[in-house]
Amino acid sequence: MTPSPPPPPVIRPLWVALGFVLTGLGFVGLILPGLPGTVWFVLAAGAFARGNPKWEAWLLSRPVVGGLVRDFREGRGMPLRAKWLACTCIALAVAWSLTRIPVLAGQVAWVLVALAGILYITLWIPTRRP
Repeated sequence: MTPSPPPPPVIRPLWVALGFVLTGLGFVGLILPGLPGTVWFVLAAGAFARGNPKWEAWLLSRPVVGGLVRDFREGRGMPLRAKWLACTCIALAVAWSLTRIPVLAGQVAWVLVALAGILYITLWIPTRRP
């Protein structure tokens, strides 16, 4: 696969700004259950790669974050414990917030979104064994 050409110099600062926003969302996702942090970090690394490779290298050098992004890029998947934790957090977040949705159709849609996330994690993301 050939790498895409670099964006015009005028757009690069926008990619870097987007990378910082996505990195912030990633850190919030590490703290809050129900918000996946890894997805945001992977997107941030992609944005930084288009804007300024120095910031991509900075993100990849972070102790926890860098490993998550590298594992995703190399197709290694998630450890089994992380999969259990992610699925449990999704289930707990949905169960906690379900009573706050007043319409039955909204509740059903919310449960379906949660089930789709759990199915994605369990079926499509490879399990990395120690």
